[in-house]
Amino acid sequence: MPTDVGNAADVEQLFRIASGIGPPAALVCAAATLEREQFAEISLESWERTISVNLTGVFNCCRAAFTIMRNAGGGRIVNIASLSGVYATEKFPGLAAYNASKSGVIGLTEGIAVEGKPFGITAISLSPGAVDTDMLRRANPSLRPGLVPEQVAAMIVALLDTPLSVASGANVPFFSNA
Repeated sequence: MPTDVGNAADVEQLFRIASGIGPPAALVCAAATLEREQFAEISLESWERTISVNLTGVFNCCRAAFTIMRNAGGGRIVNIASLSGVYATEKFPGLAAYNASKSGVIGLTEGIAVEGKPFGITAISLSPGAVDTDMLRRANPSLRPGLVPEQVAAMIVALLDTPLSVASGANVPFFSNA
């Protein structure tokens, strides 16, 4: 179902429809947007749209799933952040809004993990490096991707399929050694 994750009403509708299947055992938040704009030229509208999709969207989806998971006795949340949001990693010009949003995803995931622990809810963030996508090409056309979407998908599946209780709240940097 097409959903604007930055719109709480859209997310509530999505979860109402999905609840007909049953409570979610897992949630993966992977929606993102990026506009390459120098900091001094970022419009408030562009800033708000980036934060709305990349951070508020994660909040909206996690909050909806958390409530259901708590009542169901547990669940797993994987939020896609980015190396762009990780402290002390190389940053590129024109990505201040994206960087801030992805850093926020990491912090939000940590908070969800702490509050989810008593309910059997685990949360982890995955921070891929350069993934071969249209979004990367817009962000930095000269950057050579080290990952392909299939590698990220395989890592998400591994995180969903592995016991995480001791790692809940962690951020997993993910990049290719090639």
